[in-house]
Amino acid sequence: MLVTTRSRAVKLGAFVAGAALLLSACGGGGGGGNSAVQTGQAFADCDQNPNTCNTVAGDQLQQGGDVTYAIEKNIPNWNVTSAEGNVFETGMVTKGILPYTFYATPDLKPVLNKDFVESADVTSTNPQVVVYKINPKASWDDGTPVSADDFIYNWKVQNGKDCPDCQAATTSGYDQVSSVVGSDNGKTVTATFSKPFTDWRQLWSSSGAMYPAHLAAQHGDTATPAGLASSYKWFGDTVPTWTAGPFKISKFVNNQSVTEVPNDKYWGAKPHLSSVIFRVITDATQEPTALQNNEVQVIYPQPQVDLVNQVKNMPNISSYIGLGLTWEHFDFNLKSPGLDNKALRQAMFTAINRKDMIAKTVGQFTNKVEPLNNHNFMPQQSGFKDVVTSTGQGTGDIDKAKKLLTDAGYKLNGTQLQDPSGKNVGPYRIRYTVGNQIRQDECELFAAAAKQLGITVNVSPTDDLGDTTTKGDYDIIVFAWVSSPFPFAGAVQNWVTGQGSNYGKYSNPQVDSLIAQANTETDQAKATDLLNQADQIMSDDAYVLPLYQKPTFIASSDKIGNIRNNSTLDAPVYNMAEWGLRK
Repeated sequence: MLVTTRSRAVKLGAFVAGAALLLSACGGGGGGGNSAVQTGQAFADCDQNPNTCNTVAGDQLQQGGDVTYAIEKNIPNWNVTSAEGNVFETGMVTKGILPYTFYATPDLKPVLNKDFVESADVTSTNPQVVVYKINPKASWDDGTPVSADDFIYNWKVQNGKDCPDCQAATTSGYDQVSSVVGSDNGKTVTATFSKPFTDWRQLWSSSGAMYPAHLAAQHGDTATPAGLASSYKWFGDTVPTWTAGPFKISKFVNNQSVTEVPNDKYWGAKPHLSSVIFRVITDATQEPTALQNNEVQVIYPQPQVDLVNQVKNMPNISSYIGLGLTWEHFDFNLKSPGLDNKALRQAMFTAINRKDMIAKTVGQFTNKVEPLNNHNFMPQQSGFKDVVTSTGQGTGDIDKAKKLLTDAGYKLNGTQLQDPSGKNVGPYRIRYTVGNQIRQDECELFAAAAKQLGITVNVSPTDDLGDTTTKGDYDIIVFAWVSSPFPFAGAVQNWVTGQGSNYGKYSNPQVDSLIAQANTETDQAKATDLLNQADQIMSDDAYVLPLYQKPTFIASSDKIGNIRNNSTLDAPVYNMAEWGLRK
């Protein structure tokens, strides 16, 4: 999972809170009664046909041409599997060069990447064994075949055992693999698990794609922990001059742009475009201007009302709002004074009116958004179950919130809430990403609700969401997770005691046990039930309040065929090789 703006793995996404916090909006010029969903014609059927909308046949596309795609962050670390490099923008930029087993399509489902692996099958359940057949043609651009060695290296640097200093974004799943063995000249890979891993498709997938073992060996002895760590760091520090994807990086200008051109050694379908340029525009308010001036042809910003309205009126530009695996939420830091009391947390969350909050923020530019009532599944996914409504949280019921406090021994002294010992409650700081007006508004609304309970909450921005969450430098915070289609592994990362993305230090042994069971259950239905049981307990514990699925927003030139929204970690670049300019 990426932090958007996407968790540590969200970093990729939010960090990618930084990474995954991508708000989407609707865009410009047309669309009639559907204007809250899309504008223009290119994305007109994306709600009905998310995987095929804006499809243009190859013979209707030019061979050549350039597309410039705006990204909101520079790329200071090139290793997307590392905690530091696990950022959404880095994931997008490396999507065209790194090989991976599975990726997510716009309908939020995992799909096998057959250009890289011809098959991936569970051949045994006790122990769990997964066998991968690598495409015989798959190779790095220097001619080295992609092989089991690459699987083994990328397993070792992410399993938390072979390389303790690698600081992987997540060890989930990799730490359950007991061995990775190659056969058939390295083109068959057999992964054996010490205990079953429900989300085995997440391993070596697009949310943590693969780095070349033969280059790693040139920068450290990959048979030793120190050598693995050295090579892992080298991948983070070094702009990739190598590739095993349809594109290769031809130029990187720090803080400005990354240029990618077709990989002439690629064995799969060749890209239509001559280049894709990722241009760094850190001020999202400048993206519509760049789009209008044709300095960029695609933007994928966190939508704000003004930004959406600007795009709406642009000729020859289509835009679309999607809902996917990114979700906005309030979190408590359970190490902050007083916030270890469940009744206090329940009361504060109950005082928040999510419907009103949506209406005053993202509801201003789309009618798609509703309160979200699960921490692990989205409504479009088969495992979704409402585990929040029964708690009363998010309803704005001030009377119920006050009763929760009174029943727990809290009292009002004038306008100041006091705990059962007579100590004042608060004041607290609520943090949000600087420059994000929607989040600022959400924080102000939170503070206003808390004030009705006698609690002062001060709103404070941060210019480094990743640092703020990692250090626990907040009492309450709002950001978004960008999830993968693999909810069980994500639940371990976010909610289990001591995990890296469990920033607020939540700990419930019953939740830990249920998530652990879900994560090792080979029966998907049973796994889903176990995870929802854990989620019901966690909802009652009032640690994180889901607000809504964060809308994603894409706006692009009508000249570009085969580009479409993808509200997952894979983003619109998931099919970049298929993009082309209409004839």
